[in-house]
Amino acid sequence: MSDMVVVRKEGLYCVPGQFYIDPWRPVDRAVITHGHGDHARMGHGHYLAATPGVGILRSRLGDIAVQGLAYGETVEHNGVRISLHPAGHVLGSAQVRLECGGEIWVASGDYKVEGDATCTPFEPVRCHTFITESTFGLPIYRWEPQQQTFDDINAWWRKNAADGRASLMLCYSFGKAQRILSGLDASIGPIICHGSVEPLNRVYRAAGVPLPETRMVSDVDKADLKRAIIIAPPSAGGSPWVKRFGDFSDAFASGWMLLRGARRRRGVDRGFVLSDHADWPGLMGAIKETEAERVIVTHGSIPTMVRWLCQNGLDAKGFDTEYGDDEAENAAAAGAAADGVAPPDPEPDPVAQRWAVKDKADAARAAGTAEARRQVDAAGGADIPGGEDADA
Repeated sequence: MSDMVVVRKEGLYCVPGQFYIDPWRPVDRAVITHGHGDHARMGHGHYLAATPGVGILRSRLGDIAVQGLAYGETVEHNGVRISLHPAGHVLGSAQVRLECGGEIWVASGDYKVEGDATCTPFEPVRCHTFITESTFGLPIYRWEPQQQTFDDINAWWRKNAADGRASLMLCYSFGKAQRILSGLDASIGPIICHGSVEPLNRVYRAAGVPLPETRMVSDVDKADLKRAIIIAPPSAGGSPWVKRFGDFSDAFASGWMLLRGARRRRGVDRGFVLSDHADWPGLMGAIKETEAERVIVTHGSIPTMVRWLCQNGLDAKGFDTEYGDDEAENAAAAGAAADGVAPPDPEPDPVAQRWAVKDKADAARAAGTAEARRQVDAAGGADIPGGEDADA
């Protein structure tokens, strides 16, 4: 049969079903994988989303016509059976399973394979064709277990509190903020949330996600600010709003913090490597578990992943989409690349060395050396752009 999903100017289009998946221009019917702004936009006539994410969509998009679908439940539209399955990315994130004429496609949206307390864990879905993201689709990206990162964040906060300094944690307001909150040791001090974060915390709590007590800055005594951790979006860094905290240490949490250049351009005291996207092993593992014979790669390191997958026996190609990176909020101000793709930095920051790839060929290749290129090419590896750093 012809491709079940194609790219149109409005977005990813299911041809037999006559609806779109995460369209970037207004359409009549849209199936939404999750509530980040590059995937869930205003102006569609009808929205279909996983039930846990309906509250997020309404909080971000306002009064919309949205139908919630439980994970695993099916509906049929124009002969296409649609079901939504956990993506493990943020609250309500889903993969879209499409079945028609004996053919099964899965559009993953954004996903991560490590479970956390704030959303339903990723569920592999068997299919013939798998549409995958590639935000961190380079071999240098390998995440440490999240508990180690939570321990590091708490240790940083605890030391700052002992020194009488507030701790300002900059992170994306939806998803990353709540994941960090779930890992905080509330005994250290007050937890303050920016006005863009707190409304989303309420949606998470309403969905049954346990989060520690959080307060607005106006509800905390000035003397207690010195022991507090403040969760705020990247756009708050350097703004007049943060001056009220006096002497503080700042940090940024993102997968991009693996790269020295990303932390340097952020100009923060600490960079914590924590991503809501799959790392390279996660991407490869997820693709393998689908048992898909064909893989379509979107937003991120598309050429690298396509070549790697083809060299490993899969039929792979890329889709050109308008999806961005939810970890790249305020990226323009930080000097990130316009397309949101982050080439590897030639030298990972020493603070994040334990997250770096241990394989010498991969590490050297990331630096763009000719010898390393020969080594990995000889082993059937993918081209990895090098010699630049990026931010998000």
